[in-house]
This record gives sequence, structure tokens and C-alpha cells, in this order.
Amino acid sequence: MINAEVTKSGSESALSTIRKFSRKVQSTGLIKNSRKRRYYERDMSKAVKKKRALKRIKSHSDFRKLVKEGKAEEKQHRRSFRDAAPTPRPATSGSGLGENTPIAR
Repeated sequence: MINAEVTKSGSESALSTIRKFSRKVQSTGLIKNSRKRRYYERDMSKAVKKKRALKRIKSHSDFRKLVKEGKAEEKQHRRSFRDAAPTPRPATSGSGLGENTPIAR
């Protein structure tokens, strides 16, 4: 357990003392650690990992077999933003004001 203690010095306001305390607590890393450990999740056992991996491998091979037989369609991979073709933008004239743009006088 770590104690964070701050004393008020001279004409220091209560708010600045609270800020000083907050910085001290933050520097100890207590809050960060407690938030990190908030939701503990147990690691999977080797047996469970192996069983899942084998199941995944089997389902992939079954799907490949169905694709070869023509009973299933292979999904297209999603294209990233960089791979996508740029969309053409409409040409704008000089000021960017169209015919239907109201002009204040």
C-alpha cells in the first residue's frame, strides 16, 4: 500500500492542493494498475487452446472442400481504404456558388 500525502503550503488555495494531490496519486500508478486489474480474465488452458485450434482448422478445410465442390461461394476480402479507387468529384466553378444559392444583398 502506498500513501500519497500532500501538505498545504503558505497561501496555496484548496484547489491547487487538490491538484497537487491528484498529480502525486497519478505518479504512483495506483489508479492505472487498479483499472488494469479491474476485469481479470483467466488464460485458456493448453487443452482448450488446442481444441479450438483443431476445430478452426477442420472448419476451414470443410469450407475449402465445399468451395471446390461449388456448394459454397468464397467471400471476397474487404479492401482497405488505400486500395479503393478514388471517387470522382463534380467539377465546381470559381466561387463554388451554384445557380440555386441565395445571395444576400
